[in-house]
Order: sequence, then C-alpha cells, then structure tokens
Amino acid sequence: MTSSFKTVALFGKQPSEAVAQTLLEIRQFLTMRGFTVLFEPGDVQASGRTELAPADIARIGSSADLAVIVGGDGTMLGIARELAPHGVPLVGINFGRLGFITDIPLLRWPEALGAVLDGHFVAENRSILKARVSRDSQVIFESSAVNDVVISRSSRAGMIDVQVHVDGIYMYSQRADGLIVATPTGSTAYALSCNGPILHPSLEGIVLVPVAPQALSNRPIVLPAKSVISMSVAEGRETRVNCDMQTFADLQLGDLLEVSRADYTCRFLHPSGYSYYATLRSKLNWHEMPSLAPRL
Repeated sequence: MTSSFKTVALFGKQPSEAVAQTLLEIRQFLTMRGFTVLFEPGDVQASGRTELAPADIARIGSSADLAVIVGGDGTMLGIARELAPHGVPLVGINFGRLGFITDIPLLRWPEALGAVLDGHFVAENRSILKARVSRDSQVIFESSAVNDVVISRSSRAGMIDVQVHVDGIYMYSQRADGLIVATPTGSTAYALSCNGPILHPSLEGIVLVPVAPQALSNRPIVLPAKSVISMSVAEGRETRVNCDMQTFADLQLGDLLEVSRADYTCRFLHPSGYSYYATLRSKLNWHEMPSLAPRL
C-alpha cells in the first residue's frame, strides 16, 4: 500500500540519551522507507548529530504529515497542544510509565509504526480546551489543554472560593482546594483521581470536578461541549491556574478565567485493533480479580 505520509516529524522526551538513540533509530527506519524526517531543535541538540537540520514548530506544522512522539503522556500532551492548531496527526511511542495516550509499546515500535505508515491505523479526534485569564479587562494569560485546566490553591494556603458561571448564568460558588475543567481525554487523569466520571473520547462534553470540596454534596458535573465556563476567585491566597500541569499563571482576587472548547481538535493515530476499553482494562487494572481478605 502506498503511504499517504511523506514528511514525518520526530519528537522525544528531553533530556534522555536513551530517547535520543531511539529517535535516531526511527529516523533511519523512516529514511530507508523514503520519508523526509524533521527534528525539533531540542531533539537535534540531544542527539549530538550536528548534520541534522532543526525545524521549528511553525515549519513542522506547515510541512509534516505526521508527528511521532517518543516519551510519556506528558511529552505527548505538550506536543499535541503545539501541533493541534496545524492539524498534524500524532502517534505516541511509550517511553514513560502509564502510557494512556502513548499507546505503542517501545519494543514493538518498528512493526506498529510501519503498519501506521502503510495506512493501517485507527484515527481519533480529541477535543481541546482553551483558557484565558483577564485582569482589569486585559488578557494576561492564554493557553490550551488536552487534558484539563485546573484552578487550585497553593500548598501553603487554605481553601479557595471559586465563583462559577456557565454561559453567563451563575452556577455555584465552590469552596474547595481547587476545580478541574477536563476534556474526555483528561477525564482519566487528575479528574479521575478526584472521583470524576470517565468520558469516552468520542463524547464532546466538558467535566467539572471539585478538588476536596468543603461540602460533600458538591459533585462532578458534565456540561455541554459548547459551554463557556467563567471562574473567578472570590476568596483565597496564592491561587494558580494550570493547563495540563505544563503552563501556569498566578491569579489575583477578581481575575476572570474563561474556559471553552477550541475550534480545532487533536488527531491521534492508533495501531489497528486499538480499543479504548482495552486501554482502560490495562491501565486501570480492570482485568484483575479482587483479592480475598484473609480470614482472622
């Protein structure tokens, strides 16, 4: 089968000599198959190969047909946020621990990547959140998130009081350690650890999950995908907002944080036979039988 991909961009977890070596092996694999290969500047430096010409995100976004990421989920999230606006599909090779979205095992990358390049893959479009913080009507922070946007207190401060409006309508004042706004992809990340629901990636909802709320009746809620969620801190010290735990901004009382779905998506490519349910079984240990408690 003739591949529809011509130019492939490679990204890796930094700094890691093992990852850099794997990237060079993948480059050789791709070059032998006739693909043009692009490297991000940091990966060129990590590889120590001065003959490799670096390409910035703008060039990769306009030239690459596919991006291959070697690393963990955190590396995948960072690259996904940068390339999603350009529509470049991503393939993840797991060099981390969990591997929820980097689903090609490291030892199987030649056969799995080869199959993807030959057109044998399952494609998924994952929704993206965009976040914007305004202070005195001036935008002071903008970012995007594949997993979640989180507003939270400092470890040195007490609970915060977050006022929440949805589409301009007052929803509630949440007194808690924080509030998570998550995509379906992010529903199995921080939101899940706070007892949020699991949303299938094909859904288009947005889930709000309080972090250690003062009132135990405050529960997670799933909102329509087109919702605009506006939040402001009415009480609390040293409050922060983060996107995928990778971009941050400090908040002051009265700052307005607006979160909504972006008008573009992130496209993930999985090997043929990929099943989201199989991923859940594997990563959440659903396949294990509960052990019986010993008798006294």
